[in-house]
Amino acid sequence: MSNQETQKDQPEAGKTQVDENSAGISSESDNKENESQPKAELSTEEKIAELETQLAETRDQLLRKAAEFENFRKRMNQEKQSAIEYANQSLLLDIILIIDDFERAIQAGEASTDYTGLLEGIKMIEKRFASQLEVKWGLKRFNSAGEVFDPNLHEAVMMEKSSEISEAVVQEDFQKGYMLKERVIRAAKVKVLMPEGGE
Repeated sequence: MSNQETQKDQPEAGKTQVDENSAGISSESDNKENESQPKAELSTEEKIAELETQLAETRDQLLRKAAEFENFRKRMNQEKQSAIEYANQSLLLDIILIIDDFERAIQAGEASTDYTGLLEGIKMIEKRFASQLEVKWGLKRFNSAGEVFDPNLHEAVMMEKSSEISEAVVQEDFQKGYMLKERVIRAAKVKVLMPEGGE
């Protein structure tokens, strides 16, 4: 084979190699173009199905929250009702102690004819009870005899004229009045002395 023939074959081989390289570049470009293209959009039916799924999940969450709130509301109402029903428990426990004292006094009176001692025992119980209610619960009994008549504190059930006074005064306390802290919860029933010439 001559040198001329060999040289003719070599360019053909080089050309083939270039063509192969060009094909490789073209293939990579095609792949990049395919990757950059947006994915196919969902069909209307698929969108509806997806929205229905989301709606079902949201509805389920709302139902769960509503059920939790209803349970919470019922529990709070029960606790509130229980607090109301047993609000006076401590006070009643104190009263039970006084009842115990009365039972002991009655038993002592049945076994003895010492009525003076029984009377003193009852007075002690009454004094203890009134003191306990005032100190622990703020229930204060007030005396009215000799005090200036106050319609906020006293209820006049009897009246009598007197020339010795210049303003209405409580002469006698028929029924004691009571205050709970700063509020009058029972006015005292009293006899009132009124100055002569007054209405």
